[in-house]
Amino acid sequence: MSDTYDYDLFVIGAGSGGVRAARMSASYGAKVAVAEEYRVGGTCVIRGCVPKKLFVYASAFHEEFEDAAGFGWTVGKSTFDWATLRDNKDKEIDRLNSIYIRNLKNSGVEIIESRAELKDAHTVHLVGENRDVTAKIILIATGATPNGHDGLEGAEYTISSNEAFHLDTLPKRIIVEGGGYIAVEFAGIFNGLGVETTLLYRGEEILRGFDHDVRVTLHQEMEKKGIRIVTGNSFTKIEKVADGLKAHLSGGEVIETDAVMLAIGRRPKVDGLGLDKVGVKLGKKGEVLVDAFSRTNVENIYAVGDVTDRANLTPVAIREGAAFASTVFNNKPMSVDHSIIPTAVFSQPEIGTVGISEEEARAKFGEVDIYKSTFRAMKHTLSGRDEKTLMKLIVDPATDKVLGCHILGPHSGEMIQAFGIAVTMGATKAQFDMTVAVHPTAAEELVTMKEKWVAPSVEAAQ
Repeated sequence: MSDTYDYDLFVIGAGSGGVRAARMSASYGAKVAVAEEYRVGGTCVIRGCVPKKLFVYASAFHEEFEDAAGFGWTVGKSTFDWATLRDNKDKEIDRLNSIYIRNLKNSGVEIIESRAELKDAHTVHLVGENRDVTAKIILIATGATPNGHDGLEGAEYTISSNEAFHLDTLPKRIIVEGGGYIAVEFAGIFNGLGVETTLLYRGEEILRGFDHDVRVTLHQEMEKKGIRIVTGNSFTKIEKVADGLKAHLSGGEVIETDAVMLAIGRRPKVDGLGLDKVGVKLGKKGEVLVDAFSRTNVENIYAVGDVTDRANLTPVAIREGAAFASTVFNNKPMSVDHSIIPTAVFSQPEIGTVGISEEEARAKFGEVDIYKSTFRAMKHTLSGRDEKTLMKLIVDPATDKVLGCHILGPHSGEMIQAFGIAVTMGATKAQFDMTVAVHPTAAEELVTMKEKWVAPSVEAAQ
C-alpha cells in the first residue's frame, strides 16, 4: 500500500489479538510484520487457557474413577504421573504454536523473532536484530503478565501460572493466593491431581464480580472436594525451611507447604515498549487507553487485547483484532460490544455466565425477577456424589428481558455459549419458556423454571 514505510502494519505481540489482526490485515492487502520475543500464540495458547483446560481434564479423572463404581464398573488402583501430563501438554502446545506460525506465513505476514520497542510514532526498534523498521500503522498487542506480590518477603520462593505449567515435580502441598479465574481453576487442578491444596484470598468471598449465589455455591463445592479456602487473609512472609516453605498469613496462621502460587491478577504488559516516548496515554493500571475502534491518542497507533484491559478474554482479543483490521484496512469501521460477553470459569464444578449478576441488576433496575434452581445432576443419582448444580436467570420485570444467565455445574461452559446467543439477542423469559426442553439434560432447567424465587425473609413477611 505505502511506499513511504517498510510496512503498512507492524504488530507488536503475536498473541490471539495480534495474530488475528495481522492475518486479516494482510488479507485486505496490507504489508504486515509481527514481532514476538517469546512464542507465537500468546498467553492463551502457550501458557494460559489451552494448557490449563488440558490440566483440568487431567485433574477430573480421579472423580470419574470413583463415580464409575455406581455404574457397575470395577476400576483398579490408579496412579498419576505428572511428567507424562506435562510433557504431553508441551507436545500439544508445540503443535499449536507451529499452526499459528504456518497460518501467519500462509497469510503473507512476516514473523520477526525479536523484542520490539517504539522509537517514535512510526519507527520500531528490533532489539534482537539491532535494527529499525518503519510502519504506517502500529498495533500494540502484548497482552498481560501475572502480578507479583509487591513487598512480600520471600516472594522469590513463589511461582505464577507461567511456572505452574512446567514444574519439574508435582508438590505434595500448595497454597494458591487469589480469588479470581486463575486461582480457583488452579486450586481445582492441583487438588484433583492429589495435591493438598489451600486457596488463600484477601476478600470476603472468591470470584469477586460474579453473581453472589454462584460465588457461594462454588466455595461450598470446592470445600467438599477437599480444598481448604481461607478468606480475609493474605501473605505477610514466605519463609524457606529445610523441608519446604512456611507461609505466614495476615491473620497470624503459619502454614507449612511445598509450593506457593500467586494468582492475584494480571497487569498490562507495557514495560519497556517505549510508549512514553511517543506519548501514548496509559490508565491507572498501566493499560493502553483506546477508543471504541482500538485507536490510542496517537493517531496511527492502536492496541487490542489484554494490554487495553477492557475484557481480558481470548475471544474478545480475537474480535478486537478482526474489528481493527476491518476498520483500518478494509474501510469498514467496526467496534466490539463489550457489554454482553459469555464466559466460562473452568473451576470444578465449572461456571458459565452471560449478562449481569443479581446484584448488578438490582443496583441498575431496582426490582428484578429471579428464577433459580439447585439440584443434583442426574449422573450423581448413581455415582452418589453430593455435588450441586445451580441454574439462575435474572429478568427485568418491566420488559421480561433476560438480563443474566448463570450456571454452575458440569458442562456449563458448553451450555453458556448457546444461552449467550439468546441473551445477546435480547430474549425474554417468555421466549425461554416457549423453548421445548431437551430431556434429560441439565440445560432443560433453564427453559422450565416457572416459579419466581422469593427471598426467605420476604416470604416469611408475606
